[in-house]
Amino acid sequence: MVKHDAQSGTGTMSTRPESKMWAVGALGQKLTLDDLPASGVTRWYPRLKAEVVAAVDGGLLTDEEACRRYGLTFEEFTGWKLGLGRAGLKALRATCVQQYRAKYRRDQQYGG
Repeated sequence: MVKHDAQSGTGTMSTRPESKMWAVGALGQKLTLDDLPASGVTRWYPRLKAEVVAAVDGGLLTDEEACRRYGLTFEEFTGWKLGLGRAGLKALRATCVQQYRAKYRRDQQYGG
């Protein structure tokens, strides 16, 4: 189990119960599994997407667990991670995702 230090952003191994595990959330707050969106989310706001990415990056979930829990394809989740890393929360807006994907494809096609 990984417990993250909010100031340093690093994790340490812990033998505490899972309910004590936490990571640094997308907005810098303490994030636990209980803080994550419910598994039946139908409306994905950028902040919710970012929280799931932060949970995976912080070791609360694996990529596969997140995809299974939220009914996502691996490609969709990877797109969230890449978009968030490249342009922050604004990249996770539904209209921006389409724009960033198109730009990424053009850059890949023309070597940019």
